[in-house]
Amino acid sequence: MPKTAERTVHILLLDDHALFRESVSRLLGAEPGFEVVAHCGTIDEALQVLRRKPIDLVLLDYDLGEQDAREFLRLAKEQGFHEKILVVTAGLDTEAVSELIRSGICGVFRKHDSAGLLAQGIRDVMAGKVWLDQEQLQASVGKSASPPSSAARRFTEREQQVLSFVFEGLANKEIAARIGVSEGSVKSTLQQLFSKTGVRTRSQLVRIVLEQYRDQI
Repeated sequence: MPKTAERTVHILLLDDHALFRESVSRLLGAEPGFEVVAHCGTIDEALQVLRRKPIDLVLLDYDLGEQDAREFLRLAKEQGFHEKILVVTAGLDTEAVSELIRSGICGVFRKHDSAGLLAQGIRDVMAGKVWLDQEQLQASVGKSASPPSSAARRFTEREQQVLSFVFEGLANKEIAARIGVSEGSVKSTLQQLFSKTGVRTRSQLVRIVLEQYRDQI
């Protein structure tokens, strides 16, 4: 029996370097299941695209000349965009990574990594994973991490179990298979974790747990 066709991922690329945009657009356009809807050089152009077309994922350069990714994140959120965002950058300091995670991005991809890895990063992010390596995660909390709060709400055994697999980078379906429960049950547990920690995304969850709930993992 033939497999059901996977849903096409509609991608918007925002980068102020035309050659990079065109190269990545050609690369991703050749990947099955990807469609680069538009590639833009400015935040204003990108916001116009978001108003006109459905976008599943934004590939967002951090350094946009006189502006940067933080401005796009703020304006896109004000405009009602809440889909996935993967930051693509030549390099970021730990403070910038921390701020981006708090803003709700799904990960950070380094421009010096391979082209094939970018396609994998997009697929992982669309599957619900967080695209941050352990070095980035640890550096993003670093010396600024707060000690666990005595008032912090305790995680249940199931919540701790799901969290451990989130830290391994597993998607909901993979976590469900490991634990032996339904995917819906995993989603419900994640929603409980989001509620307890006051976050909306997996990347935010990872960071807040490392900062404030380190004694529970």
